[in-house]
Amino acid sequence: MLSRIDLRGRAMTPAQLRAVLPRAEVDVDAVLHQVRPIVAAVAERGVEAVQEYTEKFDRVRLSAVRVPASELSSALSSLDPAVREALEECITRARRVHSTQRREDKTVEVVPGGTVTERWVPVARVGLYVPGGLAVYPSSVVMNVVPAQIAGVESLVVCSPPQAEFGGLPHPVILAAAALLEVEEVWAAGGAQAVALLAHGGVDTDGAELAPVDIVTGPGNVYVAAAKRLLRGLVAIDAEAGPTEIAILADETADPVHVAADLISQAEHDPLAASVLVTTSAELADAVDVELARQVDATKHHERVRTALGGKQSGVVLVSSVDEGVRVVDAYAAEHLEIQTADARAVAARIRSAGAIFVGAHSPVSLGDYCAGSNHVLPTGGCARHSSGLSVQTFLRGIHVVDYSEEALREVADKVVVLANAEDLPAHGQAVTARFPR
Repeated sequence: MLSRIDLRGRAMTPAQLRAVLPRAEVDVDAVLHQVRPIVAAVAERGVEAVQEYTEKFDRVRLSAVRVPASELSSALSSLDPAVREALEECITRARRVHSTQRREDKTVEVVPGGTVTERWVPVARVGLYVPGGLAVYPSSVVMNVVPAQIAGVESLVVCSPPQAEFGGLPHPVILAAAALLEVEEVWAAGGAQAVALLAHGGVDTDGAELAPVDIVTGPGNVYVAAAKRLLRGLVAIDAEAGPTEIAILADETADPVHVAADLISQAEHDPLAASVLVTTSAELADAVDVELARQVDATKHHERVRTALGGKQSGVVLVSSVDEGVRVVDAYAAEHLEIQTADARAVAARIRSAGAIFVGAHSPVSLGDYCAGSNHVLPTGGCARHSSGLSVQTFLRGIHVVDYSEEALREVADKVVVLANAEDLPAHGQAVTARFPR
């Protein structure tokens, strides 16, 4: 089911590894021509354009974008008690982890009378996108909302596609999760038109303002990613998320039942999802193939899983040693990386590029998806080489506050003048010397 790449004994650079390793290919550029007119129409006509595109793509005619508060309350009161309890545990653990991420303001006395303070200020308003396509993601409500709330963001709007089977509202479990988190504003909008409305704002059908946001976060399909790319600058974005991916670095000590189950768990998301096993053991790879054949047939979304596992984005990579495996997974920079080797903690400590690392036999990715306390909105497509997952820092801006006395400025005035003249910007120096007339 999984194709194989044998890298044993082949010395390769990180760039060469990235060229041969399996990877989901999502061409955002290829859909920009489709998304650009949607973004332009929403910028020009607001909710009217959102209604038109929602009817076209979601087969729903929106009577209004903003979900009434009564629907949030109703969804929460109707929520399965077991699901509510699980969501509450998810929220508790996420808050416990993210509450440690809030930075404190720091003041440095550069010289007597001269200080620079770095203030951390939350953005004023954020739009949190929650997908609603092949699956329902109340956990993504938690992962987006919790860090924004801890950052101190005062105004939040959750945006999720309307569902025809629920009367043009987002899925009721999405609404219930928002209500649990005391989010008061939810928009029934999805896709590129939702991102455009978040960025530009508008006026709802009842005349109420739909205020634009400062940053849009949350995963979505290629059209959501394209809209984010087009609107970056007008608003900040977290990332252009691609299909989910898991890499597992395993040796002969790994249990093939666990490895197969974890590869399947990510393949379940999407036919384009990537599941990659990097192993020193051909015997393990063979055993995993046997387990996949058994487990895939028994899983609910077996067609989707089989497509993902059989795609060119998934496969087994054979390596000569764990050291070589570390080099391979660092080059791959997976969204989710599991370490299932002897001395897994020590191996995990050597990894430099991954969205999140899951250590040992009892830390599967699905734990992180829901109840580890970590955030599951993570960089995909190799972006973990340079980017982090969603956190409290995503919603904070660092502002330097410079406070110098007359004497502190006088002390360094000549250096400012010298550097200004060196850059042929004499007025910069004169802005200092004007304060000290001879």
